[in-house]
Amino acid sequence: MKFKLYQIDAFAEKTFTGNPAAIVPLDKWLPDNTLQQIAAENNLAETAYYVAGDNGFHIRWFTPKSEVKLCGHATLATAFVLFNERHYEKDTVLFHSLSGPLSVTKNGDLLSMDFPNQMPTVCDTPQELILGLGAEPGTCFANEDYMAVFQSEANLARLEPKAVHLEHLDLRGVIATAPSAQYDFVSRFFAPKLAILEDPVTGSSFTHLIPYWAKQLGKEKMIAKQISSRGGVVHCELQGDRVLISGTAVKYLEGEIEIRD
Repeated sequence: MKFKLYQIDAFAEKTFTGNPAAIVPLDKWLPDNTLQQIAAENNLAETAYYVAGDNGFHIRWFTPKSEVKLCGHATLATAFVLFNERHYEKDTVLFHSLSGPLSVTKNGDLLSMDFPNQMPTVCDTPQELILGLGAEPGTCFANEDYMAVFQSEANLARLEPKAVHLEHLDLRGVIATAPSAQYDFVSRFFAPKLAILEDPVTGSSFTHLIPYWAKQLGKEKMIAKQISSRGGVVHCELQGDRVLISGTAVKYLEGEIEIRD
């Protein structure tokens, strides 16, 4: 069996920045164990698969370890493939996912994802989070992930994540965030439970970050940066119970998978 594969740097303005994702277009779904084996072989934070439907495309995302319900950067990368490599002619593409309908709109080079608003709620800071980050945040929130809020970008940059502690937390991962002088806010993301110690740019984390910072800053449109080693700029907008998460993408690789029984 042979399948097309694209590797796209999402939330990137040039190659070797942003977050790489593998995209595999399918005519029909392969067995789940095959989808997982391909993702493990790719060994990227996410491999996305899509199948055309009557009204848009069905999309699924796999880390090297497991399937996830929502992934931002791989959705952005999939839309980039459809718009730029697969000759999709409309300006908006609709994806059906485990997190419901997700749309991505093309405006020049900028791709905007329409995702659910997942405003986190205040919680006690787990001791494993403090040990795992090597610092105690000013405030901790929870939703799909924990969100640890620090006082400054410098505090954020100094964090040294330790998987031995963070992988014992009961939620998917940990968002660390702080205000910034150059941007509206900055963030980092750690998910060792998914075999990702630090993710370069995490689109889904902005479903938590955007509503929180919109309230803190009193503004609906913001520009943020995830300050991983690769880094990536994210354009953010709060729209009621939805958020727009926008960025650019760059193709790094186009190839073919061959699977032999």
